[in-house]
Amino acid sequence: MITPKEIQKQCLSWWKNVLAAHIDRVNFFPKEINRIGKITAKNLMEKLPAYQNSLEILRNNSKSNKKIGYSLIETQKQFNKIGKQSIPEKIAIETLEDYLKITGKEKEYQIFAQNYKLLIGALPQLKELALSHPQKLIDYNVWQDIIEVCKYFIKNPKPNLYIRQLPIAVHTKFIENNKGILKEALDILIGGNANKDEKDFEKRFHLKYDEPLVRFRILDKNISRQYFSGIDDLSVPVSRFEKLNLPVKKVFVVENKMNVLTFPIINETIVIFGKGYTVENLKNTAWFKDIELLYWGDLDTQGFEILSQFRNYFPNTNSFLMDEATFKQFENEKGKGTSNKISTTLNLTNEEQKLYELLKLNNWRLEQEKIPLEYVVNNLLHSAYSR
Repeated sequence: MITPKEIQKQCLSWWKNVLAAHIDRVNFFPKEINRIGKITAKNLMEKLPAYQNSLEILRNNSKSNKKIGYSLIETQKQFNKIGKQSIPEKIAIETLEDYLKITGKEKEYQIFAQNYKLLIGALPQLKELALSHPQKLIDYNVWQDIIEVCKYFIKNPKPNLYIRQLPIAVHTKFIENNKGILKEALDILIGGNANKDEKDFEKRFHLKYDEPLVRFRILDKNISRQYFSGIDDLSVPVSRFEKLNLPVKKVFVVENKMNVLTFPIINETIVIFGKGYTVENLKNTAWFKDIELLYWGDLDTQGFEILSQFRNYFPNTNSFLMDEATFKQFENEKGKGTSNKISTTLNLTNEEQKLYELLKLNNWRLEQEKIPLEYVVNNLLHSAYSR
């Protein structure tokens, strides 16, 4: 037989629907629970005292005894050997007040109702958000501040300010601490102005942020003197790097920092510290499309996968020292690589693909720092890269 605890559990499963009914202004109650347990003559005969005790517990906790809560509807049934017995037929929750008493949700419901009234009064466009996620009107009990932030973005959909600079009367960390719910609301309110492809809150809603830095060396002393007072090793935010206007014809993107620092001098050329898969930070550098690009990574599966990633951004990318001749020259320096199960087609030349498959099959890695600087310099001197 059903217990008061199970009645409460069943009622709690209706919670979202109860809140949605408030939003839609419909009556959710009265509501009945009909599945209250199968009661047979055999069960009654074998466990009559236990049954009568369970029934008494149901009665004691019902509305007839406590004035509020569930109503127990009983019916009389005649049994051959034990005579007439009272059997629960159904449990009825007649009103919202009864429901809230059973579930202990009185305070939460009050918060929900107050916040919904506040929200819809200010931003009726968010009704669907409230219907889809009504619990959030309770969990985020700061809706006045959320509304203030949303109103600002409606008037200023592209602020181009840091979060802490926004002229909104909320505490300084409020937006940072509530990005999740604000994103959901702003996607509805100013979705047409949002960068939907960006998951990061600041990028999505046109805010300034602490950008990653691009570190690079200028390999042409004339350029470093003319543009940077002789400074040849620089780190600048990505957005600033994208706007550089230098007389550069060649760019090397190199995996290893020490190789960046020791890269030989070449006219009209810079070398960038790629830092592995973070080459993604360079993907919007439009001026890369008009110059010669060379990527130098480790001779391992990851190195070729990053080369492929970079070439997807810039089809004009060639590899540097990522060939069979270099691998064979220093094969004794190879070590164990990092195994992976990537099966997607890579953007590699036939020669690169062949070497990639060999490295993947044997899980080999030749780190670029194992290649002597002398070999790098000689390769540059005897190749088109130095022209």
